[in-house]
Amino acid sequence: MRPPHRLSCGILVDAISQLRMYTIQEGKMAEWLDGWTRGVLPLRRKFGFRIDGAWIVPDGNRFIWILSYDGPDGFEARDAAYYDSPDRKSMTPDPGPLIEKSENWFVTAAIKNPRVE
Repeated sequence: MRPPHRLSCGILVDAISQLRMYTIQEGKMAEWLDGWTRGVLPLRRKFGFRIDGAWIVPDGNRFIWILSYDGPDGFEARDAAYYDSPDRKSMTPDPGPLIEKSENWFVTAAIKNPRVE
């Protein structure tokens, strides 16, 4: 693991995390999940990303997930390498075209370990 990264606000973090919220085409959530779980999820892991969680919001056909990366080349560079890879470009089924709207935010944990009481 690389040393902690200092965010522009001065906070030190071990990994960069991004929350992604997608609106999926009406009636296509099952197809989306099939493509995401069979293609995107294992390929993201192969590229060193950690998937911190994934959720469905049935109202509005939303899919929300958080992915993190703590490698030496940084989140943005690794994300670009993922999208430029032959595996991503030839992914079948490719769930990307099922996304109607995509919103992304880099996020920082507000508490150190949410699983500890």
